Amino acid sequence: MNDITEPVNDPVRKILDQLGKAIVGKQQVIEKLLMCLLSEGHVLIEDYPGLGKTLIAKSFAKTLGLQFKRIQFTSDLLPADITGTFVFDRNESQFIFRKGPIFGNVILADEVNRAPPRTQSALLEAMQERQVTVEDVTYQLPRPFMVIATQNPIEYEGTYPLPEAQVDRFLAKISVGYPVAEEEFNIAKERNLRKADDVELEVVADASTILEMKAEVENVHVDDALINYMVEIVRKTRVHKDVEIGASPRGTLALLKLSKASAWLHGRDYVLPDDVKQIAVEALSHRIILKPEQMLRGGKSAAVINSIISELPVPKV
Repeated sequence: MNDITEPVNDPVRKILDQLGKAIVGKQQVIEKLLMCLLSEGHVLIEDYPGLGKTLIAKSFAKTLGLQFKRIQFTSDLLPADITGTFVFDRNESQFIFRKGPIFGNVILADEVNRAPPRTQSALLEAMQERQVTVEDVTYQLPRPFMVIATQNPIEYEGTYPLPEAQVDRFLAKISVGYPVAEEEFNIAKERNLRKADDVELEVVADASTILEMKAEVENVHVDDALINYMVEIVRKTRVHKDVEIGASPRGTLALLKLSKASAWLHGRDYVLPDDVKQIAVEALSHRIILKPEQMLRGGKSAAVINSIISELPVPKV
C-alpha cells in the first residue's frame, strides 16, 4: 500500500520537484491545488499577506504550461473588466469583442472580497458555467480552467465579504500558513544565492497533459462503502450541536472528487478512507455556518469537521 503523504505518480513528482524550487515547504498546499485542478474545481485561499499566495499561483501555472492571468480586485472594478467587452474597431468599422483576463487557464482573483457584489458575481458565473456571455453572445473559456481566489482575514474595511452561497461554489478552501524556522531560513538563503527574486522554472506539462490526467482521475474506483462514509460525514455537519447550517450535497460531491484526485496523485486507481480524511477540512469547512455563540467563543469550522471524522467509524474497503 502506498504512503498517503508521498505522491508516487511520475508526472506529479516532476511537477512537485519543479515547484519546490520556488515554493519552499508547501508541498501539501501544491498537492491540494493540483487535486482541485484535476477535479475541475476552484480554490479559495484565506491567509495573511506575504505568505506567497501570488507566487504559488503563478509558479503553479508556469510549471504546468498553462496561461496565467491575475486580476486585482478593487472597489471600482467592473464586470466588464473581468469578462471583456465590445469595442469599436475603426479599421473594420464594426464592434469586436475584446476578451477580458478571465480568458486564461489559471486565474488569480487577488483580494476577491474588495470588489462589489456585482463584480464578484461576474467572476462566480464564469467559474460555474465556464463561459462568458456578453451582448447575448456566449464565449467558452479555455480548458483546463481554474480560479484561485484570495482573501485577507484581517482587513475588512472597504471589503464586500463573499456571501456563503458564493463561497460554497469553491471546491476547496485552503490556508498556506507560516513556514517553520528551517523553511524560512532556506527561503532567505536561496534568495541570497540566487541574487534575483524570480526563480527559473521548467515547463513539465501542458493543457493536453492536464486533461489526460483529469480523465485518469475520473476512472479512479470508489467503493460504495466509502461513498456512504462521505455522505455520513456531510450529514453529520447538519445535526452537529455547534453548527447552524450544515454542508449541502455539493459538499459530498467535493469529497468525492477530491478523494479521487488524492488517490490518483498517490499512484492508486482506488480511494482509501485516508484520502477522504486528508481533504475533508478543505472540502467542507467553508460550507458550514457555526452557531453565533460558537463564533463568539472563537469556534472553528475545521474543528467541527475533525470532530466528526474522529467519531465516525471508518469503513473497511
